[in-house]
Amino acid sequence: MTTGTSEECSTTNDAKGLKQEGNDMFKAGDFIGALDKYTRALSLVDSNERTVLLNNRAAANLKLHRFEDAVRDASEALELSPADAKALYRRSQALEALGKLDEAFKDARKVLHLEPKNTAVQQSMRRLSQSLEQIAKENASTSNKVTQMIGVIENSTASLDLKNQAANNLIVIAREKAGAEAILAADSIAKCLKVMESLKNSEFCLSCIRIFSELSKKKPGWALRVLKEFGLPAMIDQFISKEEQYITAVQYLFQTIINALSGMDAKESKKPDLQLMKDNEAHIDAIMLALVKSSSSRVMTALGRDAILELITKNVDYDHLNWGIKLVDADGLRELLEVASELEDIKYESSMDITPNTRPNCSVAFERIYFCMDYDKAKEKYREKVMEYVNEKLRDPEIESKVRVTAAITALLLGPLDVGNNCLAAPGVVEMMLAMASSEEELQQRVAAEAIIAAASKKDKCTSIISSGMGILKKLYKSENDNIRVRALVGLCKLGSFGGTDSSLRPFSDGTTLKLVATCRNFLINPKKDKSLRKWAAEGLAYLTLDAEVKEDLIGDKDAIHALIDLAKTEQKSVLYGVLTTLVNLTNSYEKQEIIPELKELAKFAKQHVPEEHILDSKEHVDKRTKILAETGVTVALVALSSTESKNSREMISRVFNAICEHQELRGYVVQQGGAKALLKLALDNTANGKTIAAQALARLGITINPEVAFPGQRVSKHVLCDSGAAA
Repeated sequence: MTTGTSEECSTTNDAKGLKQEGNDMFKAGDFIGALDKYTRALSLVDSNERTVLLNNRAAANLKLHRFEDAVRDASEALELSPADAKALYRRSQALEALGKLDEAFKDARKVLHLEPKNTAVQQSMRRLSQSLEQIAKENASTSNKVTQMIGVIENSTASLDLKNQAANNLIVIAREKAGAEAILAADSIAKCLKVMESLKNSEFCLSCIRIFSELSKKKPGWALRVLKEFGLPAMIDQFISKEEQYITAVQYLFQTIINALSGMDAKESKKPDLQLMKDNEAHIDAIMLALVKSSSSRVMTALGRDAILELITKNVDYDHLNWGIKLVDADGLRELLEVASELEDIKYESSMDITPNTRPNCSVAFERIYFCMDYDKAKEKYREKVMEYVNEKLRDPEIESKVRVTAAITALLLGPLDVGNNCLAAPGVVEMMLAMASSEEELQQRVAAEAIIAAASKKDKCTSIISSGMGILKKLYKSENDNIRVRALVGLCKLGSFGGTDSSLRPFSDGTTLKLVATCRNFLINPKKDKSLRKWAAEGLAYLTLDAEVKEDLIGDKDAIHALIDLAKTEQKSVLYGVLTTLVNLTNSYEKQEIIPELKELAKFAKQHVPEEHILDSKEHVDKRTKILAETGVTVALVALSSTESKNSREMISRVFNAICEHQELRGYVVQQGGAKALLKLALDNTANGKTIAAQALARLGITINPEVAFPGQRVSKHVLCDSGAAA
């Protein structure tokens, strides 16, 4: 016997052994074990043996309720053996479970033709026949209802109330597959669009948008039909509204269509289907490009612009459409930089309407797009596109261009820091900012102060800016204008915090830091101050609370803590950084680098600086601060902020939650105030580190509190991975 023949016999025997082990496990009820054995056996055999193994694996998948996998296995078996009764029957069972009764009936009929005396198939045929007859009756009834509702909508003599009621009825009908089919069969999309155009009534239009969303959910083909009949330009125009409810509905329609065409669903943590996305690539690209181009439209409303930026941010992501490189190639960065350079309270002929959330939205979008640049040339192209815009503005002699480019650079510094720092390195940029800060014009002072705050991101950069900008910030701090003074205050706070948690480093003289804290507190707790000033005060505290003495001072100030939590409840994206960083600092939940004793001694011997932890950062003090925050209702603030799209912010929220959940007696507060539900979402959509931290917090809740109470209607196993590293 040759070596080749010997190896073939060995492989065949291995496959038979695995198959028998799988059969034994199946009989014992270990369906996952059986699935594994059949899968391993399939990798060892040729087409002659595959049919039986595929049938067996389909049976295991059926037992595990993995119906789509069962359909795939049975279909593959039928490709090898088209008249295999077992494969047909198992596919019929899986299709029935998936609600595809027509297809299930066809397969069952084929089995009955092959095995007329098969009683199991006879029962299945009777059941499917009855179900299909019932569906046919319901469809006929549904079709009549749709015809009646469309008749009311098209009737020119019907009252507006009747038309609105008919449209609302169609939303309910569209939620069922049969109803959606009847709506499409009645050519309802075109008819609703025609009435939308003639009525121009916001309530009616809102109902129609919701009908289209329900239709788009069901099938990619139906989503395409909505897109084509509505028309992409007309869909984009729906964002030109000042009604938040309507904007949200239009945003949802766009997301539903994108999900249908790509196969993804962020809520279900479902990643795109690569083949489906490839098939619909042209349509997806057209939608994304239209959104990017419309983001800088001068006729767009502020709410509409924010909704568009949120759609871009969500879908451009590496884990979603991964559309970042295409956006850069399409010169989309220029559109977003134009938006980022806009100033809310400065109006001129060609200005855009924006909200306080617009620039933070831009920063998050810039960050997500940059994350998609997964190789050096792509990152370089991103930086080049940004510098083209920056240099163009710098060449313009108008002061408006200088102000706008400074605002855009600030947005970059708050997003992809590398790109923002690259802009700062350009000749004359820092000097321009300092010159603007020294001017007598409020606008220039304000924009420059914000840029200096964002630019002082690392200790080495703080050092250079301290030498040239500290005097300017001190001068601005003396301004009688609160808008200027509070920004200068934050700049001083940031420059004074570059020592971090190292208690041996003190950039300012004794007492200066606490004076800055007192000023921030006065801005924060004063109800007469607008939200913008309070937001800046929170940001100042974010830097100062790296100091343990400041943490203790702040946690003892109930008014300041309540004001901080109330500010978070406003859900403005601009307050995210200040509030979250302060909370992370107070709970000491930031990432700490472990100091190895031997290396510490070596550093001392080499006369290198060794960071020192303050006694007020000991576990006893941290636990006390965490308890005070939990009892003051910080969970409510964290839940409000957890809707952010910023993954870095989501990680910070997870850190604070986990710090609270570390204490068994505080876990009840988290559950009572909606923290468990927020953590479930944070465990699914977060940075890699953030997912682990959120999962750890969830595990802590599940250990102490009955999961049925902590997670009503949820399955913890669905959200928390076994390897999350969670521990009580």
